[in-house]
Amino acid sequence: MRECYFADYSIGADAYKNIESVCSAFGRRALIVGGETALSKSIDKLRAAMKSFTIVDVVVYGKECYRARIEELREMFANSDVDFVVGVGGGKAIDTSKCLADRLGVPVVTVPTIASTCAATSALAVIYSENHVYEGFWYFKRPARHCFIDTSIIAEAPDMYFRAGIGDTLAKYYEVEFSARGQKTTYNDEMAISISRMCGEPLIENARKALRDCRANRVSDELEAVARIILVSCGMVSMLVNEKFNGALAHALFYGLTVLDGFEERFLHGDVIGYTTMVQLALDGQIDEAKKIGALLRDMGVETTLREREIDTNFENLEKVLDSTLKDPDMEVVPYEITADMIYNAIIALEETEV
Repeated sequence: MRECYFADYSIGADAYKNIESVCSAFGRRALIVGGETALSKSIDKLRAAMKSFTIVDVVVYGKECYRARIEELREMFANSDVDFVVGVGGGKAIDTSKCLADRLGVPVVTVPTIASTCAATSALAVIYSENHVYEGFWYFKRPARHCFIDTSIIAEAPDMYFRAGIGDTLAKYYEVEFSARGQKTTYNDEMAISISRMCGEPLIENARKALRDCRANRVSDELEAVARIILVSCGMVSMLVNEKFNGALAHALFYGLTVLDGFEERFLHGDVIGYTTMVQLALDGQIDEAKKIGALLRDMGVETTLREREIDTNFENLEKVLDSTLKDPDMEVVPYEITADMIYNAIIALEETEV
């Protein structure tokens, strides 16, 4: 038997008004865990919405989602009678909150303050080392019980995170289609593939206007549509699709690039995923599609080559990247054999292609 759960969500400038009705089912004692900046932007509204709850503590998660910090927080609150955890912020803060709730054995709800990943509605966390090197995934039986999306806070957040969310979400459509191609699929897989199409053309259609609105700190229909696709549609795909179809070359290459010193500190995950999606499309012979993504990235101010990121593209320099990419779990199910030379050639093709 396969169980499938989704995160419910509330979206709008008044989304926090639903906290009382939703969270009262979990108990009255809440632990709020989030990013320092995220908490500074949202804590007053959260406290007002949670005035009937006992807030056990408000804790800054740290700088990274890593096991030692998760265990430290578990030890801090193991005997605090926490009924549920409220995860506030971006992907790493929310992932830390989900892991902590899992270790405490209590529900978690999420309060994204930026629309940069689908962490707020997905049932996994990305684990890194304390030195910011990707280590793997932490899977959960179910996602957050509810996601509260305040669009006014999303609109006021730095636009670079919104832009990165667009790049990361684009990959969901192209990776799911690529991994599932030619494979035997289930009802859930087919539903996921259908929903993933929201992460393609509808996202591209609204992305430029939504990003302009975010830069102007303005809530709009386009901004809400894109935030919903990033935070909800992408998470639903992750929940429905067979785990082996949930990623492909775009994410594997991103994690491969993190072996380069300082790479992840210099570049946002979603900005790079937009580029690595182009690499996947180029490798797959979809040059026109790669150019379409490249044009969007250019309009958003995102680099579309490694050269622009000041990364040496000699094969010797990228060999460890390519090796790590091929070993990544996201490469276990692809429609044909992929070699290091194929990935490298796709990278070089984009270096030489005018987008």
